[in-house]
Amino acid sequence: MNFNVMQILFDCGIILFATKFCGMITRKLGLPQVVGMIIAGLLIGPALFAGTGFPGIIHPTEQEMNVLKSFSQIGVVFILFSSGLETDFKEMKRSGIAATSIALAGVIVPIALGTCAALLFMGGFSVAQDQEKLMNALFVGCILSATSVGITVETLRELGKLKTKIGMTVLSAAIIDDVIGIIALSIITGLGGEGSIGGTLLRVAGFFLFTIVAGKLLRMAFKLMVKIYPHKRRTSIFAFAACFLFAYAAEEFFGIAAITGAYMAGLMMSGLGDSNFVDRKVIVSSYMFFTPMFFAYIGISADFSGFTFSSIWFVLTFIAVGILGKIIGCGGVAKCFKYSNHDALIAGSGMIARGEVALAVYSTGQVLIAKEGGIDPLVATIFLIMTSSILCPILLKAVFKGQENADIAATAHGVSIASEALENVHNDIDKN
Repeated sequence: MNFNVMQILFDCGIILFATKFCGMITRKLGLPQVVGMIIAGLLIGPALFAGTGFPGIIHPTEQEMNVLKSFSQIGVVFILFSSGLETDFKEMKRSGIAATSIALAGVIVPIALGTCAALLFMGGFSVAQDQEKLMNALFVGCILSATSVGITVETLRELGKLKTKIGMTVLSAAIIDDVIGIIALSIITGLGGEGSIGGTLLRVAGFFLFTIVAGKLLRMAFKLMVKIYPHKRRTSIFAFAACFLFAYAAEEFFGIAAITGAYMAGLMMSGLGDSNFVDRKVIVSSYMFFTPMFFAYIGISADFSGFTFSSIWFVLTFIAVGILGKIIGCGGVAKCFKYSNHDALIAGSGMIARGEVALAVYSTGQVLIAKEGGIDPLVATIFLIMTSSILCPILLKAVFKGQENADIAATAHGVSIASEALENVHNDIDKN
């Protein structure tokens, strides 16, 4: 094994410094720190300097990249575990059919559009008969299914609209969207590994049956431990162990993505006493080291050397499909549930943001995604995250402002009509 441990230490130091520095800058600009961390990876690695003779501040060998990749994979497991812990079951139940339907459309429509777009760049729909290319296209579509709950929530909170009916619907839909997206990823991952659709569905059903049984035992054990050792580190260690074992079981026994197992472990422990305490420990443990490694690794491993005119068109198409898929799918279904045009547009705009889950999906399926027809899903995903993170708050603010202006105009019109009617009454009285 040919790698220098001291070089790994140097790389880790540079990555942590760069990700924190760039994350602080993007946060000051009102953007998620995720964007800054990815940019940090692009700036310190060789990605942007291909062909210039400059290897980048850090230029890991293949063996060193494998070490960094291992760190990043632990980071993405932590991210999904934390997402599971933060999922609110009660809110999901309150959201009802409307939010669930919006979330379902927010997964199905982007996957369908993304798959079709990818097939076009691979040579047209005739290649759909080629199973390998079809799986590549499905994975590209699956990347578009994720929604970044954090960006949407912060924007709605800033606007004071989080507790409104449409605000709570969007929040619930974004949470449910991730659950449905994870299920879709599990099915596509199973299909991409081996076997038929029937075999894949059986493995997915087996995994979720395992999750229910093992999850109930885990929930009981967690409750008991919290009762005996409230707010103790050993509780968090127990939760971490459960996360890793669920992730391992999902991948090794059922052929399901490890991040799905991590997410389900978090979901099984969500809403219990000390789950928030454990989540804080996860965030501290992961964001101190593993999560920055994941986002930086994404930037470092990006490859712009083969970026062609066709690649640019694919990136633009990927971004357009990713944004329009959410607006059309989520907004259209919201309209079906008799939301106003403004509220339907808010539902669609609030779901366009992409973040860490989109990268987690890419990271899971990258082995099965081949670069064909100018397609580079990683570069496209990076650009989508940056674009949607900027566009989501702008669109939401614009739509809410438009709604307020419309309300003001309607109120003014109503006052004008009332005043005119009152004046007519006075005129009639004067005449009599």
